[in-house]
Amino acid sequence: MELRLYSHLQARFPSVPTTPPPSASPTAVLLPASRRGRRLWIGGSCRVAPWRNTRHLHSAICASIPDGAQGGEAVKERSVSVILLSGGQGKRMGANMPKQYLPLLGAPIAVHSLRTFCGMKEVKEVVVVCDPSYKNIFEGSVENLQIPIKFTCPGKERQDSVFNGLQEIDGDSELVCVHDSARPLVSSEDVKKVLEDAAVHGAAVLGVPVKATIKEANSDSFVVKTLDRKTLWEMQTPQVMEPNLLKDGFELVKRDDLEVTDDVSIVEYLKHPVYITEGSYTNIKVTTPDDLLLAERLMNGK
Repeated sequence: MELRLYSHLQARFPSVPTTPPPSASPTAVLLPASRRGRRLWIGGSCRVAPWRNTRHLHSAICASIPDGAQGGEAVKERSVSVILLSGGQGKRMGANMPKQYLPLLGAPIAVHSLRTFCGMKEVKEVVVVCDPSYKNIFEGSVENLQIPIKFTCPGKERQDSVFNGLQEIDGDSELVCVHDSARPLVSSEDVKKVLEDAAVHGAAVLGVPVKATIKEANSDSFVVKTLDRKTLWEMQTPQVMEPNLLKDGFELVKRDDLEVTDDVSIVEYLKHPVYITEGSYTNIKVTTPDDLLLAERLMNGK
C-alpha cells in the first residue's frame, strides 16, 4: 500500500522521490489512561490540563507499540504495593462489628476489594492494616493467590494506619496504592487508570466531579457563597503515589504535627502536584445501612 501511495504522489508531484523511505522502527509511546482532558490538583484548586504530545516517561512506564499492535504495558508487572486500610470502627453503621466486615453478597465487604487487587498483574503484594482479631477474615479468602498478603496493626488516626502500612511494603516497589476497604466496588479498570497516572506524575487519586450544588456557610448557618461546581471533585480511593514521596510527606507531617484526612494531602504538603483521575460514581464508600443496600444493588447489576 505504501508503494501505491508513493506512485500516486509522484504522478501528481514529480519532486517526490521514486522510492519511499524505509519504514520507521517501533517507538516507545505512552498510552494515556483515557482520552479526556485532565484535572490537575495544585494548592487546593482544580485546573484543566490539556493533553500534550510528549510527557515525562517515569521508570514505571514501559509501553512499546509496533505496527499493528493494540497497545503495551503501562505499569510494570508486580511493581505496586497495595495498602488496604481495614482498621476503622464504622460507628455510623450501628452494627456489632466494624462495617468493613459485614457480609456483602456472600463475602465480607473488605474482601471484595482485596480480591480485585490480588487479581491484577501490576500488584506485587497487599498489606492489610487491621486489628489482629480480624486477620482470619482475609486469610484464605482469595483463590489461587499469587502474591503475598501481609498484616500490620492500625494506628490511632488514618494517617497513622497508612504510616504503619508503609513500613511493611517491599523496598523495590515503584508505587504504593492506598485503598479504603469500605469501598468494595472499585473496578480494576479504574485502578489501572490511576496507577498509570501516578506512574507518570508521581501522585494521583481517583475522583468524580460533584453533582450537587455546594454552598459555603458561616458558623450561623447562613450562606456565604455558592462554590463553582466545575472546580469541585469528590475524592475516592485508591490514592497512589511514589513511596519516597509518601515517606517524605510523612516526615513533614510529623515534624509540623499536621493532621490530614486523606493520603494525597500528605503529598500536597510537599507542594507536589497530584493528578485527579476520573473514576466511577459506583465506587461508593459503605458507611451507613443505606450504603450497604445500594452496594448490593450495584453488585447485583454487574
